[in-house]
Amino acid sequence: MRCKPFIYSLVFIAMLSTLVYSQTQENAKSDEEIVLQDVVVSEKGILAPTKQLTDYVYTGTQVTRKGLEVSGQKGQSNVYESVSIIPGIIFEGLDPNNMATEQANVRIRGVRGYLGAMTVNGIPNYGGNPMGPRAYIYDMENFDSVAVYKGAVPADLGVGVGNRGGALELRPLWAKEQFGITVTPSYGSYDYKKLYARIDTGTLPLTEGRLSASYSYSQEDKWKGPGDLGPRNNANVTFVQPLGNYITVSVWGNFNDIHQYKYRSLTYTQIQNLDDNYKLDFNENLTGTPANDKYYYKFNEEEHRNIDAFTAIDIKVKPITVTLKPYISDEDATIRDGAKISTYDGVQKRTRDIQRKGIIGEIVTDLSSATVAAGYHFEQSDMNIYTQNYQIQSDGSLVYKGYGILATSGDTYVNSPYAKIAGNFGRFKCQAGLKYFRFKDSDSEGYTTTGTPPQLVRAPDLDRTGRVYDIWLPSAGVSYTFTKEFEIYGSYGRNFIRPYAYMPLVSLYNRLRSQFQAAGITLNDLFKGYDIEQSDNIDVGIRYKNDIVELTPTVFVSRHKNLLTNITDNRVTDPSTSKPISYQQNVGKANGYGAEVGINVFIKDYITVFVNPTYNRLVYDGDIVYQGTDYNNDGKQIVDVPVWSVTGGIIGTYKGFEIIPVFCYVGKRWGDVAHNEKVDAYYVTNLKLSYTREDVPATKSITVTLELDNIFNKKYVSIINAMDDAVSGTSYYVGAPFSIKGSVSCTF
Repeated sequence: MRCKPFIYSLVFIAMLSTLVYSQTQENAKSDEEIVLQDVVVSEKGILAPTKQLTDYVYTGTQVTRKGLEVSGQKGQSNVYESVSIIPGIIFEGLDPNNMATEQANVRIRGVRGYLGAMTVNGIPNYGGNPMGPRAYIYDMENFDSVAVYKGAVPADLGVGVGNRGGALELRPLWAKEQFGITVTPSYGSYDYKKLYARIDTGTLPLTEGRLSASYSYSQEDKWKGPGDLGPRNNANVTFVQPLGNYITVSVWGNFNDIHQYKYRSLTYTQIQNLDDNYKLDFNENLTGTPANDKYYYKFNEEEHRNIDAFTAIDIKVKPITVTLKPYISDEDATIRDGAKISTYDGVQKRTRDIQRKGIIGEIVTDLSSATVAAGYHFEQSDMNIYTQNYQIQSDGSLVYKGYGILATSGDTYVNSPYAKIAGNFGRFKCQAGLKYFRFKDSDSEGYTTTGTPPQLVRAPDLDRTGRVYDIWLPSAGVSYTFTKEFEIYGSYGRNFIRPYAYMPLVSLYNRLRSQFQAAGITLNDLFKGYDIEQSDNIDVGIRYKNDIVELTPTVFVSRHKNLLTNITDNRVTDPSTSKPISYQQNVGKANGYGAEVGINVFIKDYITVFVNPTYNRLVYDGDIVYQGTDYNNDGKQIVDVPVWSVTGGIIGTYKGFEIIPVFCYVGKRWGDVAHNEKVDAYYVTNLKLSYTREDVPATKSITVTLELDNIFNKKYVSIINAMDDAVSGTSYYVGAPFSIKGSVSCTF
């Protein structure tokens, strides 16, 4: 019975394909007459099929420049918000303007977003603890579009740590050929303010290069509880310089710095009485009781600084193109959390000091009806991540108790060659790629803290032996164009994520170290159960577009294995529960299938209606046993994954006026593997109004915008970064309430 909606989707696509094909054959031209061209995106288009330059089959979806504007101010601060209009993507933030950095959640076809890849022009963006992309470090005003690959991922995208949760490619808005200045001040609820400015020099005399530079400052009060979000400072630079007729050098750089106080999570019991707990947050003042003072807002804060830069060198001598992309990335972050630490109430400070540097090289040969590409991705990274503990005193002061987790680590290395071939044979297109991913982890020496004052002492049982993890990643795609309006396609891709979640395993071992030692178990023994997560994905769909309607139904199937999943170890008993301990190992499995439909209806030139429903079944393959208890979750929907979700809206334009109502529906889901903690479905409606004048003296144009988010002030529950194998203790939050903001954008 569970497969019926999926089967119905297959039948629907088959029937629709037959119907559209039969209706368009009368106007179809012969193989020799039909001209197959790349997709051309109109000014009003918000979504479009996309592919990499060396591909022939469209396997992704692009959010256009116009599409990036639909999400408004809240989409300018977080990449995932800006692409959440795509079917199959569910983004949840806690803040009206998405300034709450890592207190946000995205799932792409049910897989957590931080298990996916994010790149800028193919260059990977990621960090550790949590592992995955940093979606909050950009101003989206500085990008022309974003490509999203949910199933098969092109081999030439730098994946960083993996792409099991799909892959995004941010395509920069490079320095323009014409001089221009844009200034946009914005103000809104909760004392929100942002100033964004960008200048483009246009083509410079003599050198024929061009330069752009942008800067933004933003800040707001938290909508509940004490503390601010921000200040946030962001700067971006692009430079494009042609060297003769064959070489172009492009430079891109981004800086982001933000300080923020956190929002407090709720328990499942608390969300059962949401009205009373809706505005529950951290304490504004100290109470003198450490058990309460760990909830003091100044003990729960974050500061992030990220610097990223790359150079793209393109050498084109027909039919060969050679591209080199050296890059560097630096992240410094400090996160403080009030918590129960061992036997006392305290504050744990996490420090992330991460440096990455690498290069992607590629050579492409364009033949008459085919393209062949080969490349190599190399990266060296140094991730220094550790925790320090502080005990809260009755007067609110903190006493340093030493390191919670500290382990020396050396450099890690990624080596990843790939090759692709794509062919165009009239109406039929095909492509295939193969990537090899090899990650060399480093040795690690463990330490504990003892004595007063705290001192570091070597602990050999906390050592880890470096390992090599590798995987082969094939991908393929085919399409057949019946007419210029109608195409069918299919794709296959193997995706992955390298081992992650090191800190929870180390933390567990530290907490129960004597019990592990008594059982003769070292930390290295636990890490022997870590491996690469893997998924195999198949998409089949059609694309149909005429002057009135655009339909893009897709069915998808996925198989996931080696998932990080809780297991019970009967050799060690946790004294706090008197039950066998559990920890994560890469032994889990899951199966997925579903359907997505992108529907766009064009009513003359004035109105576009879009509706993007998704049906998604992502279920456990096998039971999870935690602390000796079997949760009988085999075949149940994975935690935090709704079966149904829908995004939709209307874009209406008339003589400079624009109105965009957008709604999002997220179906019911569960916060635990046993499905005891049900989270109700919800919907949110937003409205964006704008007016543009192009004949204002001393300017090119002025656009005035008013945005109303969650206009019905819907109270709903968000789940942020829930583990797929959560048996209890999931952290719940409430979504952002009604807010209003306005901006005036002037271009010169």
